[in-house]
Amino acid sequence: MSENSSLTPQEVADILKIAKTTVYELIKRGELNAYRIGRRVRVEQSDVEDYKNRSKNLNNVNIKGFNNNNISKNKTINSTPILNFNNNDIIKTYNSNGEEQIKTNYNTILNNNIVLMAGEDVLLDILSRYLSSHPKGAKTMLSCVSSYKSLVSLYEGEAQIATCHLWDGKTGEYNIPYIEKLLPGIPAVIVHLSSRTQGFYVKKGNPKKIKNWEDLRRKDITIANRENGSGTRVLLDQHLKLLGISSQDIKGYNEKYLTHLTVASVVSSGKADLGLGIEKAAFQVQGIDFIPLQKEKYDLVIKKEDLNNLPFKALIEILNSENFRIELDGIGGYDLSETGKIVEI
Repeated sequence: MSENSSLTPQEVADILKIAKTTVYELIKRGELNAYRIGRRVRVEQSDVEDYKNRSKNLNNVNIKGFNNNNISKNKTINSTPILNFNNNDIIKTYNSNGEEQIKTNYNTILNNNIVLMAGEDVLLDILSRYLSSHPKGAKTMLSCVSSYKSLVSLYEGEAQIATCHLWDGKTGEYNIPYIEKLLPGIPAVIVHLSSRTQGFYVKKGNPKKIKNWEDLRRKDITIANRENGSGTRVLLDQHLKLLGISSQDIKGYNEKYLTHLTVASVVSSGKADLGLGIEKAAFQVQGIDFIPLQKEKYDLVIKKEDLNNLPFKALIEILNSENFRIELDGIGGYDLSETGKIVEI
């Protein structure tokens, strides 16, 4: 095999013009072949071309990536294949040089002096890199799980930092009602990371003239939904409850997708008329429009007893640093006006 045909996740991201985190999602879902050399993830140029060719005709591709007929055999090169992992077991690692690595379960990390952050957003990749390279920081791992499972991981001691964007329809509050329920009796603090805009992805030109939550009552609309426990899925379910709409009356409700980007792509392909997700993903997918509906809080959650430990002091310094904010500003799609704000629960 030629070394020139072996690509890093970042090189694949550059070729496909997507975020590096999306490359990991494609690998995780079996849509893109990958292998490991030691602890490094690599992708063959030929597999990138195969993926591009399959993606040109979305009607013939299972975008969700759950159909085994669309998953090629795993590749290995004196190493362990990294495909067919459980979705909840993918853990990204950032060492002191800010280099990204990947692990496959909690068991390999519990006894190490590291910080495990549970959640999924490109902001977390950046924060993990900063924290790993900070002189007072620590080696950082990122477990890609939903908001609900992130809080459960914090409660069970499997993570030191949880991330969530869970809206409570009864109080109109983000995150606090869920933290109080899922971390019973545990003093915790919220550290605000960013605010994001949630809304509907619709086909370019909005041919169905979709406007707001009330359109979920319509019988002529099919949706692309998110997985249980994700902040976006909880947001949808809370609004359905407020509107008195049964999920059984919504076409596509049981079709679950793992990321905002995949939902937007499904709408773009015409397989769904509507999908709920954050505004940033709408910038990355062609052929869709975005209808803003609600501003959400995306927060970090830490046990209060850990806040004065060095890695967490470094975390607060990073969130309030000019360099970190400049990098996030360059990404776009995030409101950083309250980044670093701390609220005790």
